[in-house]
Amino acid sequence: MAFDGIVTKAIASELQQLLGARIDKIFQPNSNNIILGFYFNGNNYALNICTNSNNYRISLTTHPKPNPKIAPNFCMVLRKHLLGLHIKNIITNNLERIITIEFEGFDDIDDIVSKKLVIELMGKHCNVILLNEENIIIDSLRHINNENSTHIIIPNIRYKYPNVSKLNFLDCLNFEEFKNKTNNNIDCISDIYNGISKQFINFIKENLLINDLESIYNYLNSIISNTDSLNLKFEIYNNDYFLVPSSYLENLSLNFFIDDFYYKKECAEDLKIYRDTVLKLILSTLSKYKKRLKNIDTKLSECTNMDKYRLYGELITANLYKIKKDNLSEIKLENYYDNNNLITIPLDNKYSPNINAKKFFKKYNKLKNALEVVSIQKKETIEELNYIESIVYELEAATSVEDVSEIFDEISENVIFKDKTDKFKQKKNVKVKKSSLTRNKKVSFNPLKYSINGYTLLVGRNNKENDYLTLKYAHKSDLWFHTKEIHGSHAILLLNMSNTKKEPSKDILIKCAEITAKHSKAKFSSNVPVDYCEVKYVKKPHGAKPGMVIYSNNSTLFVTPK
Repeated sequence: MAFDGIVTKAIASELQQLLGARIDKIFQPNSNNIILGFYFNGNNYALNICTNSNNYRISLTTHPKPNPKIAPNFCMVLRKHLLGLHIKNIITNNLERIITIEFEGFDDIDDIVSKKLVIELMGKHCNVILLNEENIIIDSLRHINNENSTHIIIPNIRYKYPNVSKLNFLDCLNFEEFKNKTNNNIDCISDIYNGISKQFINFIKENLLINDLESIYNYLNSIISNTDSLNLKFEIYNNDYFLVPSSYLENLSLNFFIDDFYYKKECAEDLKIYRDTVLKLILSTLSKYKKRLKNIDTKLSECTNMDKYRLYGELITANLYKIKKDNLSEIKLENYYDNNNLITIPLDNKYSPNINAKKFFKKYNKLKNALEVVSIQKKETIEELNYIESIVYELEAATSVEDVSEIFDEISENVIFKDKTDKFKQKKNVKVKKSSLTRNKKVSFNPLKYSINGYTLLVGRNNKENDYLTLKYAHKSDLWFHTKEIHGSHAILLLNMSNTKKEPSKDILIKCAEITAKHSKAKFSSNVPVDYCEVKYVKKPHGAKPGMVIYSNNSTLFVTPK
């Protein structure tokens, strides 16, 4: 359900448990979030106020956010007026998505001071407004001074609640009044009454199978009345959350549920946006190299005729004494390479046969030289295409912003992406936690780890990690796995670190191959070939791209990814 008026009332009611808490930290991670840190009964808490138009909310949070070195102006205003004050009260206005937090404390000369923080959670109109004790606006996160707006938010004017066109459900005295206002139409409830989302009504109908108007009215009453007693919990349905009655509730669980739900949602959204942006950059380069390969193939097809031009030149030169006329458009000569059968040679009638012969030799030599150059270019282009396609696979397999950030770091070091990455401003400042497995602490190394009957299998998440895992971390006697001629991760079965000194059984090898296939481009296929060998037989050619290796002395298993 949306963060509607009912959820707002429930969250605010739960926060009443923290009245008296002292504000000791305030920071603003970005333009949409404000974090209030406070101390209460020996514990530290953080209140996240999010004004993002899609994910607006207020809740306690346990997920850290970066604290900018330079605080925005509004953050500095909040610090000046609120640090050191205590939370006196937390108020909601009926079922409006507006929460008012009242603060009280002492100033430098021990006079009592009062401040209010009004949090308006209204989609694209979200705002955070600081008021003095007379409800005069000190400052706000967003200033609104539009002549067409009835809700003006600028400093030094008196704050007024925004106008509401919908009815207040709390004013509804009985079912008959409710029924008359909705014209006995369930689908009109959220359009007529404020603070009740359409998602919540649909959840009541579809999941709870409550379809008559009176039962829905009674259910809404029971939920709203329980927002004060907090006999509620959130239930997940169709990737959304909804309030349902509950007799037992852990302390502050509504707040922390909202925090976890939106944290996962925002991580997924950030991952998609970041991955799609980097993928667009890579696919642009991939298209460029595919076009280059097509041009190379066109040139190679021209080179297939080069021997014909050499033959033309030789035959004309050998028969010049027989050719009496100049300015011929063609000539027929005996081909001594083909039992003296006649061959028709096209000529440029602007030139003599002798000059035509020289032009044929020149074209032959040009195509011969081009063949050598273009053949090298084709080999290099195919290698680049294979590398780019491996990056595309890595991006598709990435499960976090950190994964995408490491892939971006990798391509930023490659000259083929330089013109793209130099223009691309990386918006994510991600600190990658280094694993305790890392021997070289300068390398970010967090491979996926699988335990198989006492053995450990490590799987690389990107090309640079594959190189480090195989060529630096693994011992020469460990086993290396990779899908045969299919883009995928390197996997290492650690034998020196295993709990058993026995050689791995065939079942262990098959399980490792299945996991390796799962982390490859063939993860949805069946009967996938997976090569394996000892690490000492895996080599990296000089100048090869990250993740590209050659190997020998290998065996192959055919498995289904699991």
